[in-house]
Amino acid sequence: MLNSQMKFLAVMLVFAFCASGCTTHSREKEKEHEAFLAGQNAALRRELPQTAGVTIRGPVQNPQVPWVDGLTLAQAIATAVYLDAHEPKQIVITRNGESAAIDPSVLLNGTKIPLQPGDIIEIQPQ
Repeated sequence: MLNSQMKFLAVMLVFAFCASGCTTHSREKEKEHEAFLAGQNAALRRELPQTAGVTIRGPVQNPQVPWVDGLTLAQAIATAVYLDAHEPKQIVITRNGESAAIDPSVLLNGTKIPLQPGDIIEIQPQ
């Protein structure tokens, strides 16, 4: 009887050892996969401002405007659907960390201000 209990215990120990080794290997593979995905996501985030389009901050219905070649400030604001009843007090364009203020009356005169992917437009209402 003691001999069969020892065999049973030995089999259980071997099984437990194998199971814990498989779990560790499986968890290790899972961690590797998670690290790979995190790297992929980081790379996509670095590329996002160059390909995502233009962000409009202020009273607009659509704050993300898809990028198209030749996009102008007036087109971006029209696509974003400006919601304020009054014309903006000021428009600020931020590109690569540098900002430039635009007088809104320039747009009403028909001046075309080209945008680039990743630009951030801040519309300051009256």
